[in-house]
Amino acid sequence: MALVAKPGGPDGPTSHDVVDIVRRAVGTDRVGHLGTLDPFAAGLLVIVVGRATRLAPFAAGWAKTYDGVMRLGATTATDDATGATVATSETWRGVDRARVDAALAAFRGAYDQRPPAYSAVKVAGERAYRQARRGASVVLRPRRVQVTELELESFAPPDVGFRATVSGGTYLRSLARDIGEALGCGAHLATLRRTRVGPFRLAEAVAPDAVTARALRDPAELVRGLPAAELDDADRAAVLHGRAVPGGSGMRDAGSVALFADGRLVAIAEQVGDVLKPRVVVAEA
Repeated sequence: MALVAKPGGPDGPTSHDVVDIVRRAVGTDRVGHLGTLDPFAAGLLVIVVGRATRLAPFAAGWAKTYDGVMRLGATTATDDATGATVATSETWRGVDRARVDAALAAFRGAYDQRPPAYSAVKVAGERAYRQARRGASVVLRPRRVQVTELELESFAPPDVGFRATVSGGTYLRSLARDIGEALGCGAHLATLRRTRVGPFRLAEAVAPDAVTARALRDPAELVRGLPAAELDDADRAAVLHGRAVPGGSGMRDAGSVALFADGRLVAIAEQVGDVLKPRVVVAEA
């Protein structure tokens, strides 16, 4: 795995572009990431390589932290600065810091968020953004998201700087749009930078073109929150062939367990009764 600092801005690369750079650097097509960043957004992309791509589901619930700026007084087709302006309002001139603080506070916790029309959410098997680009009216169903942190960082109207920690699947573009609606003046997301994904921080990341095969991180970092068990040579061979191994004392209620041999991650197993059944094997036979 690798931690990559994705550039942003008007000409920022897509997350797929970053994946392609890493593919060329490490010499394999089996490369993915743990959560897309829009092209204009900067920040941390967690890249998984080879068999480590199988570990992505264990990071699906990780919270993500962002710094951003929402611009009051204008809504856009994409809910960010890349889209055409849909409506403007001068009402933002009467919005003070206290009102913004109160609006942010109202969005902390769980709420039903409608994804942007220009998003990768599928509608009848097709990405929503493709329908939107054809001019179709796209209104997506709200989904429950969790905003665990939402703080005002700067107030320079019409720009509002914020910091947010949110659950996976949360759209910061939608959050900016919804806060603008709550303030009665409209808003869109002007800039965004992801600073944290689960236990990983942007400060640890390198530029996309600095990733090398020799500098990849241990994929065990993706499951370091799981209970762990060490395998002997016989059990390692069994796990590599998909066979269950004894769970040992204290593992009866463990759920998912990371299995290691000589300090290297071999597989993720599920505790079933008194045995550990391999579910995701990441080591080579």
